[in-house]
Amino acid sequence: MVTVELANRSGAEVEEEAAVELARQVLAAEGIEDGELGLVFVGPDEMRELKRDHLGEDEVTDVLSFPIDGRDALPDGVPRQLGDAVLCPQVVGDAWREPLVHGLLHLLGYEHGEEMEAREAALLS
Repeated sequence: MVTVELANRSGAEVEEEAAVELARQVLAAEGIEDGELGLVFVGPDEMRELKRDHLGEDEVTDVLSFPIDGRDALPDGVPRQLGDAVLCPQVVGDAWREPLVHGLLHLLGYEHGEEMEAREAALLS
């Protein structure tokens, strides 16, 4: 099973259980049955700071992904560290599912384009 470490530092109410369940469903559909995932909800100021520090763009955004192992082959006995998906509830509002799926696919190595868009549509249908 994928272990999800969830943190909500956003100050907003978040559907935490639903987000964890969706994350596990997406990862299972992508063939990831075991591993560790960080799911973090942050406020606009922290999201702006993260995007500025890591991407050089001084603006708030809906989701950022910080991949670690992705789909890489790992030695036996080494747990898969998927990385962190960071969402800003104040930006995504009630439409958090699409950005979460988008961020999770980035953790697995997807890049923007038709393949990623088709996979997002399939996972959200």
